[in-house]
Amino acid sequence: MATSTSSKLNKAVKQQYMDLPQGDKVQAMYIWIDGSGEGLRCKTRTLDSEPKTIEDLPEWNFDGSSTFQSEGSNSDMFLIPAAMFRDPFRKDPNKLVLCEVLKYNRKPAETNLRRTCKQIMSMVENNHPWFGMEQEYTLLGTDGHPFGWPSNGFPGPQGPYYCGVGADKAYGRDVVEAHYRACLYAGVDICGTNAEVMPAQWEFQVGPCEGINMGDHLWVARFILHRVCEDFGVVVSFDPKPISGNWNGAGCHTNFSTKEMREDGGLKIIEDSIERLAKRHMYHIRAYDPKGGLDNARRLTGRHETSNIDEFSAGVANRGASIRIPRAVGQDKKGYFEDRRPSANCDPYIVTEALVRTCLLKEEGNEPTNYSK
Repeated sequence: MATSTSSKLNKAVKQQYMDLPQGDKVQAMYIWIDGSGEGLRCKTRTLDSEPKTIEDLPEWNFDGSSTFQSEGSNSDMFLIPAAMFRDPFRKDPNKLVLCEVLKYNRKPAETNLRRTCKQIMSMVENNHPWFGMEQEYTLLGTDGHPFGWPSNGFPGPQGPYYCGVGADKAYGRDVVEAHYRACLYAGVDICGTNAEVMPAQWEFQVGPCEGINMGDHLWVARFILHRVCEDFGVVVSFDPKPISGNWNGAGCHTNFSTKEMREDGGLKIIEDSIERLAKRHMYHIRAYDPKGGLDNARRLTGRHETSNIDEFSAGVANRGASIRIPRAVGQDKKGYFEDRRPSANCDPYIVTEALVRTCLLKEEGNEPTNYSK
């Protein structure tokens, strides 16, 4: 099994240093989304005291020409602190700081989708939009081969692995357990985890989160997973179809509700929203992966618990539909619905924004409305 060289360094020696007191100083790790719209970058600075709110954190900058975000002749980009979490790697009082990226002219970078999302969420805060996202992922060796798979072949066919127990069914549970506890420590609203249908594929769920918090918490949960995998010497992939053929892809099913949907008679509001989504299918497909639908085309084939990318469908308890209404919601006549179309590598800011635009702001057509004019 190909694991990284770094993971073989002596961790007991490292711990000697990590146990040293740090005085009154605090390490703040600034995290941002790079120019790919998928990758995360980070760097650390020292603060003189523990920050209590986001306003206590200074702006910073970085070289955007090395992150696919600018050219070398004008490469300084600004890091604007947006959300703060406890640091599960360095522990209290140290912090993880999720940042927005601004260009030299202080306009949002192309992959800073948080700025518009926050604007849209502020327009509907009285509706109290709640989200819960189910993040699927695949563990790989450093050679890109799925973790635990035979080096020159395939494991047995799908069937025994989903929520499986045992060394022949669950591949890499140590990573999952470490990630779960690290998220709880950090203050991420992680609410569950399970082994998925393909061996070495897992899922964690984040939510319910209101408004902009959904994107903040999912991105930080992803960052923590990358770091945990780094410690174990393996790689996490959010590719929506990491292994071609008769293997399940990876999605990021998004559960959505508003105050009205959660109240008695809310099923009618849910059904109205699904009608709106049906008329705007291609807008959502474009928003649901970083390549405008090309990544999802490999996953949304109508097989392996997916809908067909070209067709919109909805149904109660139907995992082959674009939108699933859980059976309990159909019985209670209120609750939430699940959009099964977002890919595992989606940006949660634009996914949640798209749902709000269509279902609450009642936009129509294939382009989002510009409200800043």
